[in-house]
Amino acid sequence: MTELPVGAPVPEWTSRPWPHAVVLEGTHVVLEPLRREHAASLFETLGDPASRDLWTYRTVEQPADVDQMTEHVEQHLANDAMEAWAVVPRGGAASGITTFQRIEPAHGQVEVAGVLYARGIQRTPATTETTHLLMRWAFDVLGYRRFEWKCDSLNEPSRRAATRLGFTYEGRFRNHLVVKGRNRDTDWFSVTDAEWPAIREAHRRWLDPGNFGSDGRQLAALRAASPAR
Repeated sequence: MTELPVGAPVPEWTSRPWPHAVVLEGTHVVLEPLRREHAASLFETLGDPASRDLWTYRTVEQPADVDQMTEHVEQHLANDAMEAWAVVPRGGAASGITTFQRIEPAHGQVEVAGVLYARGIQRTPATTETTHLLMRWAFDVLGYRRFEWKCDSLNEPSRRAATRLGFTYEGRFRNHLVVKGRNRDTDWFSVTDAEWPAIREAHRRWLDPGNFGSDGRQLAALRAASPAR
């Protein structure tokens, strides 16, 4: 009888711990487990009319007031399959939300999803460090094997961010979801545990204070520092 090919062994593999939202501190940002009390700050930083476009690819419309933002936060907290953080820049107020979803401890896989950053922290080290801290939590502390990033295929800023952060593009799931009554094709990206050490070092070099001039501008781009794709 011909033996069929099988995957490589994963020696001594055991299910990983659940990646609970805990405080994750960086140089530029602190990720705090999302709480109802964050709603007022989140509405202040993400609820103004000029930020409406930031909600384009989310599953819900932009909250119209603090009460609706509170309801949005509470929906996150009520979802036992999700872990959620408030993104709090050093010296500032909650200016974003990020979550872990599609969590599969038995297989060591987790997805960063529902990422939303206020315009005031976009294109700053705080957002890069946010994903870096989450990846360190999943890979270095909890021993996960796979870290996913997915986005609407039309969300070009998210696609660029994934590539910049070192994720590998894996393909497009066509007709994947219906969001706000519209079709969504979803692009999938990932980083594996084997790739993570080189990507972690690229992140570390980019986040180093020496990579920024007196005006706060980067001296070397993260894409240039990332391992070859």
